[in-house]
Amino acid sequence: MKKINENLLIFIWVVALVATLGSLYFSEIKLFEPCKFCWVQRIFMYPMVIILFVGIALKDIKVVYYTITLSLIGFLISTYHYSIQKVEALQQSSPACGQVSCTGAYINWLGFITIPFLAGLAFLIILFTSIFVLRNIKED
Repeated sequence: MKKINENLLIFIWVVALVATLGSLYFSEIKLFEPCKFCWVQRIFMYPMVIILFVGIALKDIKVVYYTITLSLIGFLISTYHYSIQKVEALQQSSPACGQVSCTGAYINWLGFITIPFLAGLAFLIILFTSIFVLRNIKED
């Protein structure tokens, strides 16, 4: 495995780890109860920490096939979740999420940064970096 690809896998792992720890911080320390969409996003983020760790340990660069799939699905869910928080027309038609509203925002930094925004950003970074690594593999 080329050194650049190994370093990029470590970078992807760090992004997934920070996103995972961030979500745990919000729910376990700040006591923000996650809505159903937040739980679904976690389902796609949390396994990447373990999958990437194993891939790095085994020097298996093909782990990016899994990160591309998980991050693409997670990004789409985050985008929808962010949209129902910020687009008023979607708020009216969004389904009920249970005890915690999916349209509510525990944080709203700078008027646009919410938890689904942060999750979507992490998924997007992982997706683009994984695609870059995949392109490097195909060139070799």
